[in-house]
Amino acid sequence: MTRIIAGAARGIRLDVPAAGTRPTSDRVRESLFGALEAADLLAGARVLDLYAGSGALGLEALSRGAASVDLVEKSAAAAQIIRGNAARVSKAAGLPGSAVAVHRTAVATFLARPSNSFDIVFADPPYDVTDAATGEALAALVPHLSDRTVVVLERASRSPQPPLPAAFTVDRHKRYGDTALWWLTADGPDQP
Repeated sequence: MTRIIAGAARGIRLDVPAAGTRPTSDRVRESLFGALEAADLLAGARVLDLYAGSGALGLEALSRGAASVDLVEKSAAAAQIIRGNAARVSKAAGLPGSAVAVHRTAVATFLARPSNSFDIVFADPPYDVTDAATGEALAALVPHLSDRTVVVLERASRSPQPPLPAAFTVDRHKRYGDTALWWLTADGPDQP
């Protein structure tokens, strides 16, 4: 069972699509969000969750004090599940519906549109997304970053580091069983 671990919506159960997603384990989310909170990055953050699946990462951030979250998911079935999860989390946290936006589209399509910059970006592409495609998504992400953005990239621990655009620097890399997280910082444009 996937659930919100902490914050205003703690304990809210999240539905997970029956196929095509790989939810981030509670252990990995606890470690990830503990580090984000320790660095004081969550409060008031604008969050982008790419390849959102169930929306667990973005909605956990919202529960823990992020100001807004944009969840991007290509699958129609998964996007519908995210909408239900977002409604339950928003209600439990006492947040307006405008704090969450679900975008049913491909990551490349979303990133091709102009938008405001984000403070935290979660990128958890399905394992079948190639390293080259992951690198292309990261390159397309650069215009959406500020000089303070942290990007957390999740991949299989057996995967090599994906090719990173020159704008990115690996801040840290950590393995959790079959999952690996890369914390990336970027010299992105500081957009309004």
